[in-house]
Amino acid sequence: MADPSFDVVSKADRQEVDNALNQAAKELANRFDFRGTNTKISWAGEDAVTLESETEERCKAAIEVFKEKMIKRGLSMKSLEIGEPASSGQTYKVTGQIKQGIAQDVAKKISKKIRDEGPKGVQAQIQGDQLRVSGKKKDDLQTVIQLLKSADFDVALQFENFR
Repeated sequence: MADPSFDVVSKADRQEVDNALNQAAKELANRFDFRGTNTKISWAGEDAVTLESETEERCKAAIEVFKEKMIKRGLSMKSLEIGEPASSGQTYKVTGQIKQGIAQDVAKKISKKIRDEGPKGVQAQIQGDQLRVSGKKKDDLQTVIQLLKSADFDVALQFENFR
């Protein structure tokens, strides 16, 4: 029988992000303080979101509305990377990126943390944009999950395929 293992991944549920975006769009259309400011939020590709408004303040407020909706849907703010509104003609525009996958340098930091602070006999292998953690005992793997949850790697981590 193979050793117990699990995968460490970083991916935002696309459907939940879409729901948050649609809820934010509805709120921007209906809220009194956004009336007449031509504020919009929409998808700009597979993992990008665009917000635009006539004023910089309304654009920043729209960002906060979107973040609020993401939090309510259980999405981590670490999976959203959004800049400051920039003027483009008569409107202010900002593009946000939904981060998917674990970058190579972050994966190396996670692997090093498991090696240094994790239980003996637990290995972490980098597999593309995720990590596979395996060990002899399931209890050791649960200890590693708690260790990674308590650490801050600037990415939203999920744990899948625990077997």
